[in-house]
Amino acid sequence: MKQAVISGTGLFTPPYSISNEELVTCFNAYVEQFNADNAGAIADGSVAALEPSSVAFIEKASGIKARFVMEKEGILDPRRMVPRIPERADEELSVQAEICVKAAQQALDRAGRTPADIDMVLVACSNMQRAYPAMAVEVQQALGIEGYGFDMNVACSSATFGIQTAVAAVQSGQARAVLVLNPEITSGHLNWRDRDSHFIFGDACTAIVIEAADSAVSKHQFAILDTKLKTAFSNNIRNNFGFMNRFDESGIGQADKLFRQQGRKVFKEVCPMAAETIKNAVANAGLEIAQVQRYWLHQANLNMNQLISRMILGRDAEPQEAPVILDTYANTSSAGSIIAFHKYQDDMPAGAHGVICSFGAGYSIGSVVVRKL
Repeated sequence: MKQAVISGTGLFTPPYSISNEELVTCFNAYVEQFNADNAGAIADGSVAALEPSSVAFIEKASGIKARFVMEKEGILDPRRMVPRIPERADEELSVQAEICVKAAQQALDRAGRTPADIDMVLVACSNMQRAYPAMAVEVQQALGIEGYGFDMNVACSSATFGIQTAVAAVQSGQARAVLVLNPEITSGHLNWRDRDSHFIFGDACTAIVIEAADSAVSKHQFAILDTKLKTAFSNNIRNNFGFMNRFDESGIGQADKLFRQQGRKVFKEVCPMAAETIKNAVANAGLEIAQVQRYWLHQANLNMNQLISRMILGRDAEPQEAPVILDTYANTSSAGSIIAFHKYQDDMPAGAHGVICSFGAGYSIGSVVVRKL
């Protein structure tokens, strides 16, 4: 069986950033207007008054200080609070495919590869721009890649599940090299008017080249030693938007079709699952926890990452052991752990071990054990 390696990574960062201060100013303006418009109903108890947000609340709850987005003005308009991203004609490259191409070009350059070297394109993310044609096939066409492509969705774990799918294709000889892409335009599914979640997400796209070790030419190779995937159904993170919504005549509000979660339950249930999955993957790779130098964890919430690290290590992780990027990127769903990996890998010496881990809706958890070559 062929040894699969990660030979290159890429990152597209959107041009706009929203600070917590900007977000809170907009949100509180919306709250003030809502409460004023509904003063009578609030007074008689038929409508609940909305609570304002604050920078201190956001940073304590999540560790997030800012987030990158594809479009900023529409989000920060208290009368709108939705991005303004115009729909493109069918003949134009779609927005999601465009950011995939930009991230892919970085990953290919870093891997020392061209589109002619890739046999398979996999777009794996939480929310696809459309159901079909597959985003992966559009990206394949845009890059001039022969072979095949398809989409997959395992929410925030899409990247690690995508890595496993790519590894299987390389090991079986089905593909010489695979391009895994994670285009997360999360600003489209976020309810910017919900105090408990309006600060959580940001936009980004990551790219990973996975190929056979015996033909890889990159100076940035990581051998993939083991992958461990786990799913367990839960409604605690959910988004009901889909093509069957057109059947609904009950008048359910828009909030039901956007991201929502029961955060405390997620925290309590997912952290032990993620820690256990990491431990199992490390053991299956024939390693001890003490032999792992770095954990590139899903960047959902700083408190979750700190707890998971503590469960694994029996102590608080040092900053270099579990690098954090969510302070500036926020939660970028499946792209988060790959952003951390992309930004914090070059300082590792040959022979050093690390774990890429994602966790999210489903529940879904994926862990990938790697060794720097």
